[in-house]
Parts: sequence; structure tokens; C-alpha cells
Amino acid sequence: MPVYVFACPACGRFELTRPMALAAEGARCPDCRHQARRVFTPPSLPALASGVRRALEAEEASAHEPRVVAEKRGRPMPRPVVAAPPWVLH
Repeated sequence: MPVYVFACPACGRFELTRPMALAAEGARCPDCRHQARRVFTPPSLPALASGVRRALEAEEASAHEPRVVAEKRGRPMPRPVVAAPPWVLH
């Protein structure tokens, strides 16, 4: 049975286990009984294969910490030739 996360305006977040047929229904906070709204969270995928998990972690890291490639198969990469601006040639 899926676990759904709800946010109470007074107490904060809490989780409820309920059938998928009741996913759209609201919930009351178990502590203060205020009406809580559902918080959409990503599904829990604990059983990923190790290769898939490594690929997803590498993809996530490359989004904000890209690696700079400085060599290709043990050899330094050729430096690009930068053309001189036109005013330098005169």
C-alpha cells in the first residue's frame, strides 16, 4: 500500500498509508485534527540496479558539478586555436 505525505498548517508533515483509491481524498492531522493538504513526493525506488543507480547519480552530479575533460585516453587534448581579433592585426 502506498505512503502519502500530508502537510498540516499547525504541526507540519506527516505520512499516511492508504489505498490508491483514496489518494485524492484529504486527511486530518493525527495530532491537532486540522485539515491537511497532500504534498506530492517522488516515488520511493529502493530496488534500483547498481548500474542504473550509478548512472542516475552521475547525471544528477553533472547538472551542478560538471567534470572538465583535460585529456583523451591518457593524451592531453589539443588546445583550440583562438583567432586574433581584427583590431590586433592592424
